[in-house]
Amino acid sequence: MKASVVTIEPNGLCKDCSIREFSVCASLDDAELREFEHLGRRVHFAACESVFSEEDFTTSFFNVLDGVMRLYKLLPDGRRQIVGFALPGDFLGMNVSGRHNFSADAIGPVTVCQFSKAPFGRFIEERPHLLRRINELAVRELSQARDHMVLLGRRSAEEKVATFLLGWRDRLTPLNGPSNIVPLPMSRQDIADYLGLTIETVSRTFTKLERDGVIEIIHGGISLLDAARAEALAAA
Repeated sequence: MKASVVTIEPNGLCKDCSIREFSVCASLDDAELREFEHLGRRVHFAACESVFSEEDFTTSFFNVLDGVMRLYKLLPDGRRQIVGFALPGDFLGMNVSGRHNFSADAIGPVTVCQFSKAPFGRFIEERPHLLRRINELAVRELSQARDHMVLLGRRSAEEKVATFLLGWRDRLTPLNGPSNIVPLPMSRQDIADYLGLTIETVSRTFTKLERDGVIEIIHGGISLLDAARAEALAAA
């Protein structure tokens, strides 16, 4: 699906950005930030709209400001494998091949800073500290990908769901602060496609975890009632 987007002004708001400390621009000083903000533009995507598609040529990079995106690949038989979920502060689009190696859709309303590839590349060349920051984010992404590979391996459905819930809680903590309430903006089908399970198995597992007193299912997410039990399952 081709996204219909609304572009606001070229940035001008970078210094006051609430997620700056989590973003690629955290390494920039105030003078660099004033130059940097003219490279990008804020773009809004509505729920379920495509931000970019797998195998498209990479013409832009994206820094997520608000909302959550699903990142996925389509398998040859038409099935969808979700490879991750992007949160505010995540930087998307950097790759070796020059083409996007997965697709990205907005789960709910999403706002990004969009940077054209060529001017962004020139900006990086003169600032090795920014390149180091990008490398740090790439290493974090690689670590998450490795964790996901382990998650898809030989683990039970209960262990997979518990690991996902704890990992998602931990990713939200820097943004929202510590809490036992874990919002889940993604659907059960999204979770199933991320964990390599069926939607029926995911739903049964959520129900079992609630029955066992590990979680309480609430509107828009879960309440983590027994973190120690969830952590034991995740560590199994």
